Amino acid sequence: MAPASKAQQKAVHKYVKNNYDRIELTVPKGKKGQIRAAAESAGKSLNGYINEAIDEKMQTEQEA
Repeated sequence: MAPASKAQQKAVHKYVKNNYDRIELTVPKGKKGQIRAAAESAGKSLNGYINEAIDEKMQTEQEA
């Protein structure tokens, strides 16, 4: 696959900026690797894995 052109990169950046919020997450040293390994074993991206965990936690708290 060819690398993205400058125009493609700009379009993707604009799309992400307009459609997503960013959150910086700080974890203890070594935990990022543990989370990444868990995500990989679940067949998910790190971002997808964290988002799914947050969604599950919020759903559990709503049901309580």
